[in-house]
Amino acid sequence: MDFFAQQDVARRNARLLTLLFVLAVLALVLLTNILVAAILWGSDNYSVYAGSREGWRGLFAYFSWQRFGSIGLAITATVMLVVLVKWLQLAGGGKAVAEGMGGSRLLPQTRDRAERRCQNIVEEMALAAGMPVPPVYIMQDERGINAFAAGLTPSDAVIGITRGSIDHLKRHELQGVIAHEFSHILNGDMRLNIRLAAMLKGITFIGDVGYLLLHSSRHHRTGHERHRSTRSPALPLLGVGLWILGWLGGLAAGFIKAAISRQKEYLADACAVQYTRSNRGIADALKVIGGYVPGTLVHAGRASEMSHIFFGQIEHQLWQIFATHPPLDKRIRTLDPQWDGNYIQRQVNHYAEEASGKTAADVGVGRAALVAAALAVANESTADADFGPEPDQLEAELAAHNQLPVALIRYSHEPLGAIALVMALLISEQKDVRDAQLQLLGDSGIQGLEDLAHTLFGAVAQLEPGHRLPLLELCLPALKSQSLNQYRRFKRTLLALIRADRRTDLLEWCLFQLVRHYLDPEFVQVRTSRPRYRSLDKIQYHLRVVLSMLAYQGSGDADITFRLAADELGYPALQLLPADQCSLAAFAKATGQLADCYPLLKPMVLKAMARAATADGELNAVERELITAIAAVMDCPLPDVLGNTANAR
Repeated sequence: MDFFAQQDVARRNARLLTLLFVLAVLALVLLTNILVAAILWGSDNYSVYAGSREGWRGLFAYFSWQRFGSIGLAITATVMLVVLVKWLQLAGGGKAVAEGMGGSRLLPQTRDRAERRCQNIVEEMALAAGMPVPPVYIMQDERGINAFAAGLTPSDAVIGITRGSIDHLKRHELQGVIAHEFSHILNGDMRLNIRLAAMLKGITFIGDVGYLLLHSSRHHRTGHERHRSTRSPALPLLGVGLWILGWLGGLAAGFIKAAISRQKEYLADACAVQYTRSNRGIADALKVIGGYVPGTLVHAGRASEMSHIFFGQIEHQLWQIFATHPPLDKRIRTLDPQWDGNYIQRQVNHYAEEASGKTAADVGVGRAALVAAALAVANESTADADFGPEPDQLEAELAAHNQLPVALIRYSHEPLGAIALVMALLISEQKDVRDAQLQLLGDSGIQGLEDLAHTLFGAVAQLEPGHRLPLLELCLPALKSQSLNQYRRFKRTLLALIRADRRTDLLEWCLFQLVRHYLDPEFVQVRTSRPRYRSLDKIQYHLRVVLSMLAYQGSGDADITFRLAADELGYPALQLLPADQCSLAAFAKATGQLADCYPLLKPMVLKAMARAATADGELNAVERELITAIAAVMDCPLPDVLGNTANAR
């Protein structure tokens, strides 16, 4: 699957969405003008004598271009204001969306078997996708089998999943669902989904105003009954009219949402097959949904306005034309043409309610019954859900896969352990510098950090250079569970550690860029890159700086490495810069400019770097970390040529 091409498709879908939105607003302006003209005409011509009516032709006399412009301006301004407010609400990243729908963050150190299995699968899929591990949010009160991915960029993406999914799906089925959500991240669908939600709220807001007007006029009449006969019916009529317009806007919004969303689901299903190397996981998950009573229903308050981001339809639709997802049977047959039409049956978990009583004994009995029922259900569902290995075994498997000590894996799942591991990656082997760095950790105000970092330093120092990056990526979910004040302290300490020797080398820059890029969006509002450059011609100098820096970091001849990358991009005249002109500041600025390229240009640059770096038959740790940091700053997934090389290290 060419994810970069799909990101370009997502951009074209964004333009289509904008066009449909403009047409919907114009329709609202026209219908509102007709409504106002009808109310004015009806108020002036209302009479008990039929002969006093001017007829429907008189309606056109109440239409004026001046009023049309005023109403159009008012509606457009209102809609745009609502869109802006909604965008600001959702632009806080995937965390804001997940928490707004009642999701709670899954702590990396959880010992719950279902949650730990889910976290392990997310880590596996992140490795397969070549991206850092995103935080996981559990919708604990939802029994339906569903999931979503939210965020504006891969750096602030989160995976949300219902409790019904992690309790009722077997491991390979849950892998298929989570792989489906990862594809939405890499296909660039998340920003489009957020934009879609904001725009549709602007369209339906008119109906909300109408409802408020209708409700307020009814309340006013009830409190002042004696004035009913003298009051004008204009306000309630306007309320009814706007409510009807809002209803029509809701239909238009549903149509737009369905038109944009449905095709993306087929694509994401296909991507899930690519990640898991099998169609069985995603197909079986859909078959379980078909035979599962709660299905994919989600009851969270804000879920309806975000229905297009979910794995399955969150509510029943009377007409398929407004459904945000393709029919379940069509999705299954696309994945499994030999399907016999029979769904997979799974028993629904039912939890007994706590008995209400007035005495402590009653309460104790109720709680005991609740605990017993929960344990019984857990025991019954274990075989169905196929939880598999215990958390300790999962950690051992993850450690073996990444060639890391199990102890480091366990520390990476805890906030203090993750902080200590990142600091240990920066601790110098020179004793005087190391002593100064440990003193900084002791003065950081983070209790126990100095001792733990010193303890972990020996194991971290023994790691092969190529294993530092996977360890850092595994630490990210735990680092994101910090508070804002804790993160600020962590970041200050990290910078102080880097500057302890009064110089910053390239590897320190790479580590800091990865931490900053993937953690900043969790805590502060950051400016994301926007496509500005349609051609690499406009950024040739910046491209020259980045390729020259990469060439000098390789183990082969710098001129040959640079020439390979430049020729791969179609720039035979591009020349290697002298080493003294490849400063870290110039390199950082050039990388930021590359981030503003159009989606299809970014993988070309990264693939050229990767192929040039592997020209000598290997991709050393410096080259890999450098390219990974560049990809992170560019908000671009790693190309396959780099991912395959990494997996073979």
